[in-house]
Amino acid sequence: MPHAEISPGLGVLLDQNVPLAVAAWLRRRQSKWNVFHILELGLDGCTDREAFDWAQANRCVIITFDNDFADRRSFASLENYGIILLRVRPTTSEEAQGALRRLFDQTEEKDLQCCLVIVARSRIRIRPRTVQEFGS
Repeated sequence: MPHAEISPGLGVLLDQNVPLAVAAWLRRRQSKWNVFHILELGLDGCTDREAFDWAQANRCVIITFDNDFADRRSFASLENYGIILLRVRPTTSEEAQGALRRLFDQTEEKDLQCCLVIVARSRIRIRPRTVQEFGS
C-alpha cells in the first residue's frame, strides 16, 4: 500500500463510501489538513482492514459511513488515530458536508483525534478511547 507525504496538519482518510466531492470540499474548508480519499490513492476495492491499516500507518483519522469501523469487536477497539462515523442518510455529498460542518463547528480538532466520533442528524457523540481498551 502506498504511503502519503504528510505535512504537520491533521491527517484524514475518507473511506471509499464517502463521495469524492467531500474530499475537495474538506481541502477547501480545512486547508492545513492532509486530506486523502481511498479512490485517489488507487485503493478502491480495498478491505476495511486495509483502509484501517493505511490510515494508521499514515496517522490519519478515518471518515466513513461504514458502521463496521464503530464496532468495538473490530476497529473501534484497536488503537487508532480516530474514526468519524457519519450516520446521515442519504449518503450524498451534501449530507456528508452538512454533518461534517456541524461537527467542525461544535468540536475542536484535538477532540477528533484518537476517538470514535459518531455524527448523526441530530446528535454528535464522542467516545474517547480508554486505557483499558488498549491494555496500556
